[in-house]
Amino acid sequence: MTVERLALRLLAAMLTARRVALAAMCVLALHSNALPAAPAAADCDLPGPAITLQPETGSMVANAYWLDRRLLRWPGVSAQGRFRLYHSADARLVATPGQRVSGADGVLPLEMPDHVPASVAERFRFVPDGLDLALHDADVARVPALLRQQVLLVREDAAGRVLEATHAQNPGALDDLYASAAATAELGVSVAPNGSLFRLWAPTARAVSVCWYDSGSSRATAQRSMHRDAATGIWTGAAAGDLSGKYYTYLVDIFVPGTGIVRNRVTDPYSVSLGIDSQRSYIANLDDPGLKPAGWDSAPRPDSLPAQTDMVVYELHVRDFSIGDASVSAHNRGKYGAFTERGSNGMRHLQALADAGLTDIHLLPVFDLASVPEAGCVTPAIPVAAADSDAQQAAVTATAARDCFNWGYDPWHFNAPEGSYASDAADGAVRIRELRAMVMALHAVGLRVGMDVVYNHTSASGQDARSVLDRIVPGYYHRLDAHGAVERSTCCANTATEHAMMAKLMIDSAVLWAMHYRVDSFRFDLMGHQPRAAMETLQARVDAATGRHVNLIGEGWNFGEVADGARFVQASQGSLNGSGIGTFSDRARDAIRGGGPGDHGEALVADQGYINGLVFDRNQRADPRRPRTDLLHAADLVRVGLAGSIRDFPLVDHTGAATTLQGIDYKGQPAGYASEPGEVVNYIDNHDNQTLFDINAYKLPRATRGDDRARVQVLGMALNAFSQGVAYFHAGIDTLRSKSLDGNSFDSGDWFNRLDWGYVDNYFGTGLPPAADNGADYALMRPILADAHGCASAASAGCAGAADTGIKPTPRAIAFARDAFRDLLRIRASSTLFRLRSADDIRRRLRFPNSGAGQVPTLIAGHLDGTVYAGARFTEILYFVNVDTHARELVLPDERGKAYVLHPVHRAAGVADRRPVDAARYDARSGRFSIPARTAVVYVVE
Repeated sequence: MTVERLALRLLAAMLTARRVALAAMCVLALHSNALPAAPAAADCDLPGPAITLQPETGSMVANAYWLDRRLLRWPGVSAQGRFRLYHSADARLVATPGQRVSGADGVLPLEMPDHVPASVAERFRFVPDGLDLALHDADVARVPALLRQQVLLVREDAAGRVLEATHAQNPGALDDLYASAAATAELGVSVAPNGSLFRLWAPTARAVSVCWYDSGSSRATAQRSMHRDAATGIWTGAAAGDLSGKYYTYLVDIFVPGTGIVRNRVTDPYSVSLGIDSQRSYIANLDDPGLKPAGWDSAPRPDSLPAQTDMVVYELHVRDFSIGDASVSAHNRGKYGAFTERGSNGMRHLQALADAGLTDIHLLPVFDLASVPEAGCVTPAIPVAAADSDAQQAAVTATAARDCFNWGYDPWHFNAPEGSYASDAADGAVRIRELRAMVMALHAVGLRVGMDVVYNHTSASGQDARSVLDRIVPGYYHRLDAHGAVERSTCCANTATEHAMMAKLMIDSAVLWAMHYRVDSFRFDLMGHQPRAAMETLQARVDAATGRHVNLIGEGWNFGEVADGARFVQASQGSLNGSGIGTFSDRARDAIRGGGPGDHGEALVADQGYINGLVFDRNQRADPRRPRTDLLHAADLVRVGLAGSIRDFPLVDHTGAATTLQGIDYKGQPAGYASEPGEVVNYIDNHDNQTLFDINAYKLPRATRGDDRARVQVLGMALNAFSQGVAYFHAGIDTLRSKSLDGNSFDSGDWFNRLDWGYVDNYFGTGLPPAADNGADYALMRPILADAHGCASAASAGCAGAADTGIKPTPRAIAFARDAFRDLLRIRASSTLFRLRSADDIRRRLRFPNSGAGQVPTLIAGHLDGTVYAGARFTEILYFVNVDTHARELVLPDERGKAYVLHPVHRAAGVADRRPVDAARYDARSGRFSIPARTAVVYVVE
């Protein structure tokens, strides 16, 4: 059916529905004269986002659960007494213990069911034991109407006096009643020359209408009531003509537990764009030529990768990329448009990485976010102050809520581009065109585009002005605790992607980005809070919609109210085997860096890692009693990462025991957890926590020379580049990026998040980082920052007699790390042996010659067999990473007599690191290898 014909039918249906509604209101008026008036055009322009039409007189606590349309469960309640559902259309229920319920329009008795279906019991296995209750069969048909009213579940005595009362959480009933909505046509707005259609899922709403506006700031042009489909709970409204370029909001009359009946003016969860500061949704057809940058339809894009393990990712924040780059036009700095300036320093940097073997740019959130004002954000003035001063952070903190920077992990609208990165946030078309132009520019230099998505929480819930989902279907889209409060284990209002329509929103959103913005891959924030089944459905949908494979990776951390599969099989480490979806691995990350991401206090310095001195080069705070076995165990964990964390990969561990990677301990968990290498993402730093340079500033002995600090950085990059699985790098790791020791720079402004594509400064020692997340460690930070340019005094711990001990790198050191990283990318790109396709390939082709009880613990050796392997290029590869401060030798009898030569990248003119050429040695007769200190060396048999 065409949009035009459907629009005419809907207009007729709405007129009929309005007559029915008026008749129904007359009937209801016999029971109450306080029902709210129908929405009016004036409501479209009221100053606030909501009107309370009728306050609730009771509590918002919801201790019970609707399991489906018939069944309820009330945990912990006594079985004594009788159980009833009271309902009130005008929210006047009062249930005072010891008194009879008042204000009810009616009451439904409940009985004990014979059984709970297995599928229902499985879905609600997280609900504690309690009393199961059921409606009488004849009353089940009344449930859709009940869920649009105030409803209380009451336990009362034989005389009808209240013993206990509670609301019941309703997602189980809504998913049962409106299952067909998840498979329905697109929600949101669709436009055609002769009609515009609005669709909103709001099954518990009493009335819904749509307001539209000529601009993002003008008064409403019109307000139109919408029609509710009883089967799906979807409200539909039609308008004559193509409204593209206009703006709209919804008026939703809804009962909100704890608040009452409210009329919410709210934007569309399916908004494809917005006006300034997300106050109004924008009407657009994303296929409109006017929303495409010049050449969009014919622009080339990189091919899909043959395997997920071919991914080499650079994680980048849109604003960080260009805000400090003077080679970018002033109006484009910090914006999408910066990526279109191909001659800028930043774009030349990305081009060089692409030429070396980088495949993907992963952008921190570019969907609409709540934390950055799109109108009038400010840039603080930073005072000139000492390297260890707190003045810089004080200036940043004073304007943090109003400045132009945030990582953006606070979604407001999932499907709309963020406006603060656009040249004009007030025009909903501009952000669409400019984000597309950014993608097109990255594709033009050979880089695929990945998008960091955050479907696990929203920035707000309830009746907050920034809340969208909860103000349309209260209590449905978010995961609730046992009393009906929104869970916040992810930091913010946790969404419930186990509910059908939240899963649909996530999947539809990913499809939109992949189809209409040509996003090649997704990184899912806190993906372990989502069901594996939903993620697998998403994978199938985006692949089918785009006709190509879209790579999915994410944070598979196992924590919070869903931990250990409490509510569903999670998309988490150890639970995604066979899915092809990758999770970030913390195994080698922690071993390489030392300590853990949540460390504070003494541990930040004392808990050294494999590359920065664990046992073999103790710093001034390290425990001198720490045993050599800790270093040996760390070396085993490094090998876990190099082998892709494959659970059944065989390894002789440092004790001499033959085991598999799942037999290696990682903080009480199996170190090996994956079944295939594409299901693992290897990394040593990303936007979270301290940068690698900063963690090394804590952990390396204070007297470490500046050039050696750069070498230690390269060692970490090498171990990541040589690891099986997806290789993931934080932007600036190659330029020794520092955030001046900031352990959580999400709201630390441009000052602590800067990048220098001129390769002069890494911004270490630019002040103490913001106190909120770092202040407890200021005593540790001050002397480290004070020594940015060398030992501050002869009395400084670890500094006596040292030379060239400045922590802040020279431009020469930055250039060395930059060029060494590109060499590592070239080495990884040179052979599929660094990117093996399957766990079976890894088991058959990778071995670690220097392992077991007799190993040299500071020297990693990995052998790769390229015999008859597509893309191997070399018959054999033998790589070494010597993290020691001294050269190390290793005799490998199995390698005697082989024609090993240095990798072609090492032998190329202009290679960054000359040590492999000048100091590495291989004696074919004995199989002896000499590896220089703090050096990664790759030998090949050509």
